[in-house]
Amino acid sequence: MPSAPSAQTCAYPALSPAPLQRPPQHAPAARHVAGSVAYRRTSAAMFVGGFTTFAMLYGLQPLMPVFSAEFGASPAAASGVVSAATGTMAAMLIPASLLADRYGRKPLMNASLFAGAILMLAAAFAHDFSQLVGLRALMGVALAGLPAVAMAYLSEEIDPKSLGRSMGLYIAGNALGGMSGRLIASLLADWLSWRWAVGALGGFGLVAALLFWHSLPASQHFRARRVRLSTLSSGVKTHFADAGLPWLFLIGFVLMGCMVSLYNYLGYRLGSAPFSLSHSAQGAVFGLYVVGMAASAWAGRLADRYGRRHVLWWMVANMAAGLALTVAPTLWVIVPGIALFTFGFFGAHSVASSWVGRRVTEHRALATALYLTAYYLGSSGLGTVSGLMWDAGGWSGVAALLGAGLAVCLAAALKLRTLEPLPHTQP
Repeated sequence: MPSAPSAQTCAYPALSPAPLQRPPQHAPAARHVAGSVAYRRTSAAMFVGGFTTFAMLYGLQPLMPVFSAEFGASPAAASGVVSAATGTMAAMLIPASLLADRYGRKPLMNASLFAGAILMLAAAFAHDFSQLVGLRALMGVALAGLPAVAMAYLSEEIDPKSLGRSMGLYIAGNALGGMSGRLIASLLADWLSWRWAVGALGGFGLVAALLFWHSLPASQHFRARRVRLSTLSSGVKTHFADAGLPWLFLIGFVLMGCMVSLYNYLGYRLGSAPFSLSHSAQGAVFGLYVVGMAASAWAGRLADRYGRRHVLWWMVANMAAGLALTVAPTLWVIVPGIALFTFGFFGAHSVASSWVGRRVTEHRALATALYLTAYYLGSSGLGTVSGLMWDAGGWSGVAALLGAGLAVCLAAALKLRTLEPLPHTQP
């Protein structure tokens, strides 16, 4: 495992401060180790933050057929309730990271959750579909503040020996939030209406934002930095010149694009003949996200023990195997296929995201922001293109596109197996 990163190595080159100066009689604050009170508070708060972000971001995904029926939107257009939010989030990740480096990690994450929840509540009162999509786009802008700096915050505050587990727990919160948001929205849409579903998610977001603000410890290894765009550009070039990071960015793009595409159009498939499942029954399928919770934490431990290069490609291969099963004509095969696909996705994302932080010795926040930008662009871009494939060839068209994407992803993961470790770390 690498030695604990210093405060200045966790930010952009443009924003690097002078070395941290402390009076000689004071030792630097220790990073949080698994089992400590501070570690538990940090992990719990970040779990809540990830949970809430994903619940609000993806809670409307199973309601896409509802919007198609009520507003006459095609499947590709209905995907806008997801892709508009993820697209604007992707565009705002680096700007949000710059704000965090200037004003602090925790303040930006707090503001992000509160603003996102308010916009989610406002979406419940949208007059038409275009207004709904517009509010979702604004919500993506607001929510960008938490994922933009969450991993950098953990890399700064958590001891390296506990980082894989902590990162896995954060991603597990993403999984549970995505699952719960979809289940809640599906049930409320069936029992009441989609407006009640959206309003409930917004109300929950406000409560969760209060819990996050109260629980998360203040940063101990953060120093405010000024923004210099010229040296920021230099940092981007440095990361793209690295032998491993561009491959990890590509993997993030494909992973999230495939995951969102599968669940985007699953509702259309399961809601039509021969399955004809209700919205609640379709939402229950999203309960398979619990598999992702287990996978992210487990894969993080495996990566810490055996190395990321030996775990990443295997998780991608699990996604491909699960995708193949979803082409079957019976639910008894489709559902296990979705579970295997979900398991592989969260495991792969946990490994790839933590590898980005370990691959760099400086400008870590920028590397994380670039990975997540690719990640959410995949959600927006592939999620929309998959809608066109659905219109052209139904589920077979979607599966063909995702299969091609996973082939690229697997090739990149196998390429990373040959990567020489950097002197400071073993990937």
